[in-house]
Parts: sequence; C-alpha cells; structure tokens
Amino acid sequence: MKKPKFPTAHTILFLIAGLVAALTWLVPAGQYDRLSYDQTANTFIRTSEGEATSLAATQETLDGLNIKIGLDKFTNGDIGKPISIPGTYKNLDPRPQGVMALFESPIKGILAASDIILLVLIIGALIGIVNFTGAFEAGIAWLAVKLRGKEYTLIIMVTTLVALGGTTFGLEEETIAFYPILIPIFLAAKYDAIVAVASIYVGSSLGTLASTTNPFSTIIASDAAGINWTVGLNDRLIMFVVGLIICIWYIIRYAQRVKKDPKRSVIHDQLEDIQKLFVNTTQEGNVPKLTTRLRLVLLVFSFCFVVMIYGVSQLDWWFVEMTTVFLIGAILIGLITRMNERLFVEKFIEGANTLLGVSFIIGIARGVTVLMDDGLISDTLLYYSSSLTDGMHKGLFINVMLYIYSGLTFFIPSSSGMAVLTMPVMSPLADGVGIGRELVVNAYLYGVGLFKIINPTGIILASLAIVNVGYDKWLKFVLPLVLMLCALAMVSLTVSVYL
Repeated sequence: MKKPKFPTAHTILFLIAGLVAALTWLVPAGQYDRLSYDQTANTFIRTSEGEATSLAATQETLDGLNIKIGLDKFTNGDIGKPISIPGTYKNLDPRPQGVMALFESPIKGILAASDIILLVLIIGALIGIVNFTGAFEAGIAWLAVKLRGKEYTLIIMVTTLVALGGTTFGLEEETIAFYPILIPIFLAAKYDAIVAVASIYVGSSLGTLASTTNPFSTIIASDAAGINWTVGLNDRLIMFVVGLIICIWYIIRYAQRVKKDPKRSVIHDQLEDIQKLFVNTTQEGNVPKLTTRLRLVLLVFSFCFVVMIYGVSQLDWWFVEMTTVFLIGAILIGLITRMNERLFVEKFIEGANTLLGVSFIIGIARGVTVLMDDGLISDTLLYYSSSLTDGMHKGLFINVMLYIYSGLTFFIPSSSGMAVLTMPVMSPLADGVGIGRELVVNAYLYGVGLFKIINPTGIILASLAIVNVGYDKWLKFVLPLVLMLCALAMVSLTVSVYL
C-alpha cells in the first residue's frame, strides 16, 4: 500500500481559498471607512460604504477623525494607500463568496499579481539563456573548488546579505530570482536544497521581521501610527543581530549534519531527483571551462541583480523596471554568445516555462486575499482582533498583539497592506495601556515576520516549488527555528514594555 503524498502547493492554496470562501458565509461582513489623499486636488477622500466624500486636506481634519498622523505623511507620499479610520467599523450586508467566486479567485489573483508573475517568467527566461551557455556549470565548478573545506561560509554570506536586504529595503518577492542560481552552488557544496531555501527565505524573513529602514513595513507602519520610524529602532537592531545569529547557527547545524550523513536530510528520498533538476557538477570532465566569454556572461547576469537592487532601493523602481532589467540582460547575453535569433527565442521560452508553475502559485495565493476583500471579512477580523486587548495588562497586551498580527498575516500577507489597514486602529490601543506606539509597530513587524516563514499564502510555496520540495518537509525543518524566534520576540517585547 502506497504511503499517501502531501498535496502540492497548488492544491494546498486552493483548499485554503475554499476555507476562506466558507468563512465569508460565517463571519459577519463589515468595513472601516477609508481615508485617502488626492494629490491632484489636494483633498482627502473619505469612502464609506462605497460613497466618497471630499474633505479639506488639513491637520484639523485628521485630528477630527482621531487619526494621529501628521499631514505631511500624506502630502509627501509616505502614505499612498487608503487607511482605516478608527472607530468607524460598521456591519454591512453579507457578501458570501460562492462556488463561482472560488473558481474565479485564482484568475483574479493572477491578474492582481501579474506584475510579479511577469517578473518571475522573465527571470526564468534569463536563466534559460544562461543555462544554455554553460556559464552556470563552469562557474559552479570553479566556486566548488574555491569553497572546498569551508562551504559553511556560503551559508553565512547568503543568509546575511539577504537579511540585510530584507531589513533595509524589504527584499522579499525579489528573492524568487535567487533560487535557481544559488541552489546548484549549495548542491555542489554537498548540502541539500533545504539549506539553500533556508539561507535565502529565512534570511529574507528575518530581515523583514526585524526591519530597520524598510520603507514597505517599518516606515509605512510608523507613519500610520503617527510616530517617527526611528523610535524603537534600537530594539529592532538587537532583534536583527540576535535573530540572525540564531538563524545562521540553526542552518549550519542542519547543513553539517546532512553533509556528514545525507540520510539525515528531511528530503533524503528526493536528493537524486532534485539534483537532476539543476546543474550536475559531480562529473568534472563534462563541465565547460570558465572562459572569458562565460565570465562575461556571469558578470552581466550578476550585474542585473545589482542594478535591480540599486533601482529598488534608490530610484523607487518597482516590478516594471525590475522586469525590464532582466529582459535586457537576456538580450545582452544572447548577443555576447552570438546566439541566433531562433535559438534565442526557443531557450527564452523554455526558461520561462520552467517557472510557470511558480507563477500560478503566486496567483492562487493572491486569489485568497481577493476572496477576503470581496467577502468583506478582512476588516471584521481586524475589528474583533482589536477588541481582544480591552483591559489587558501591558505585558500581556504586547504579546497578544504579536500573535494577533501573526494570525492576521495569514489573511493579509502584504506587509504594507497590513500596516495601512491595521495601524491606525491598533496603535491607539497602546495609549490605553500606557506604552509607546512603537511597541505596537514592533509587535506588527515581529508577528508578520514570524508567520511569514511558514505562511502558505505568502511566497514560501512558490519558493519550495522551484526545488520540488513539499510544504510538509519545510515545516518539519523550520518549525523549531520559528519557535526559537518566537521566544526571542516575546522576550524582546516584554523587556521593552518594562524598560
């Protein structure tokens, strides 16, 4: 009798979508009024039950709505999305999502996530071109020789760099691009694919958990809470350093165990199959020599990521610009290697096809959020979550906030969306228990970051799909680490409350 296999990422997400659709029949529909800033007319727009009203763009308007945010945060573009207006939650007529809405949700999700999906496909196309040139094989063989005996430095370097990107400018979805490149290097170092995924994904999650200057979470959340983003920075820096040390120790400990005995890998039954998915560096005689032309190919490929990171962090680039960089990179590599036009198009499409499954996962995950928004239950969950903390002692309050934000992340995986929707409602609760609002911001960051490590509606399933690793195997590997980081977050928040 065959042992039943864990469902694929696509099936898991569709089951979650079905659960959310069922919740829209059980959870009361409701919504907060929204406030947005119209830069063209220099007015506020208040939206209530679909009706829009213009308000004067003044600090008096904000104060009258009990929104403790400076006017300049709206006018200078720091807060670009509509925010929830505290105290305006009202029940609405139910809008349950039926079977048709359930099957429409992945389609709507794909449309809503078309920007990141296109980025993933173009990156896949670029990788297909580079793979055909043999540059990866040659480069990995060279790197494997250089790292022989000190492969653990690869874990330290990758995890640290990705974590720094996460904490400073929100490196998250962009890490999808790193897996096909780094996984063969980890495999060449005799580690398994879980080590590669952990170094990238856990590094990114730890960075966003302890965000320092991340504009998409820390700065937006602080602005929405009405405080300066530098308040609470020292606590986040300590959390980042200590958390990074724990993550690196945990990954290296597992990696060394697997290297000594591959049977101790959580994916030991898949090692050969995963090896076949990527460049095989074990047969050194078949590896092309790292010629000047192949070095130039790798240089152009690497420079694409440098340009992308610089553009996102310094030039306010987003998915259109990032995707264009990788398209230009693919064309340049085709010219450098003198590929004919027909062959270039063939390998370009083949490469994009390898990440098509990942793209569908991203779309289905976004569809879950679409169901919640269409069913009008997102704000209801927020309203009842905020009511849980009434009358709590400050030490208990801040830890409950941590878990509330972890739970809300399942339904609102976007960190910036979470910030603008929840912070105007949640941050004033800190005033009632006598603590600083920056602690609510930190609880939000830690809660979102912790659950992001295992959140099936985030990008972890898309990341695992690249290496064909099941979600159950990931949970088996990472849950002890999540518990360690959770304990660290609770200690950090509790100590901060009493200092």
